[in-house]
Amino acid sequence: MNNFNFYSPTEFVFGKDREVECGDYVIKHGGSKVLLHYGSSSAKKSGLLDRVQKSLQNKGIPFVELGGVQPNPHDSLVYKGIELCRKENVDFILAIGGGSAIDSAKAIAMGVPYDGDFWDFYSGKSPQKALPVGTILTIAAAGSEGSGDSVITKEDGMLKRGAGGDCIRPKFSILNPQLTCTLPAYQTACGATDIMAHIFERYFTNTKEVEVTDRLCEGLLLTMIKETPRVIADPQNYDARANIMWAGMVAHNNIVGVGRDQDWNSHGIEHELSALYDCAHGAGLAVIMPAWMEYVMNHDVMRFAQVATRVWGCQMNFANPEVTAKEGIRRFRQFLNSIGMPINFEQLGAKESDIPALVKSFGIGDGKTGGFVHLKAKDVENIYKIAAHAQL
Repeated sequence: MNNFNFYSPTEFVFGKDREVECGDYVIKHGGSKVLLHYGSSSAKKSGLLDRVQKSLQNKGIPFVELGGVQPNPHDSLVYKGIELCRKENVDFILAIGGGSAIDSAKAIAMGVPYDGDFWDFYSGKSPQKALPVGTILTIAAAGSEGSGDSVITKEDGMLKRGAGGDCIRPKFSILNPQLTCTLPAYQTACGATDIMAHIFERYFTNTKEVEVTDRLCEGLLLTMIKETPRVIADPQNYDARANIMWAGMVAHNNIVGVGRDQDWNSHGIEHELSALYDCAHGAGLAVIMPAWMEYVMNHDVMRFAQVATRVWGCQMNFANPEVTAKEGIRRFRQFLNSIGMPINFEQLGAKESDIPALVKSFGIGDGKTGGFVHLKAKDVENIYKIAAHAQL
């Protein structure tokens, strides 16, 4: 196990109707004027925005609003948010929604106290300070409610890039599983896929002797395999929703990734798909992740065989562990298909003819990525090709 520091200061407020307490937590964490940042009209139509506003009003907290966050959030709205916060002397940002709203809120939070262009933080610069952020989560997926990460799309060139730092970890996150019960099955499945990808990106590691985090990862994966079909069959199943919501947070606040090298190549490769086609991130991951697994499997076939036996229930073939590893990947792809996820380019709406553009946008040129397996541009191209033609 590698040396590590782990700092996760977010206060989690979990359970039914907890959003009505948001005013208390804004005050507790130092807010005196709030930007309410959210996505589409669903927050209004559901009554959630009214409940949040009432809670703030009851505590005498003034607020301004900025809606319109879209999936794969764009930099143009971030710039508007930064300008609005400065103009209105906002000192706290409350994101209402899923990962897109939260990521956009974090970008605004970094940009307000910064003299330069906030995009610097999505081009490799580390943020040193940010406005405090709180969240009210409405979809279990990205894990941004507990992480120090944010992903934004730059409209000029449609570049989808990430930023990170402890200063953008939310001060508090309100997690009410009831708020996810009205999600369509497709969105629920996309969220579940993203959660599983966050786990796998940590699971496939070159670090030895990490049994504790291996077992934590495996337990989360088994939870997602059990609970995702339950909520698709019965969207009002609160207990299953609750387990998924908490799994989504645990999967990405890095408690299952400490002390081990990680691999985020599948996320990076997928980001080019969702930037170009504006597809759901989880759907893109459903296509890319098994393809990446097939391509890199022989780098450490026993790690793939381990997850196949421990998570997917495969029988270990000690004479030929590659057979076990391949069966685990096959069962993963079957599971994704069973919950309504695409498994290849055609089902996703992507085009094989765009692969050269996707590889170019990925941006490694003549270099290579880090991770479980270091990938060159040709490797990324090959993974896209596997994804393009994948079958059950």
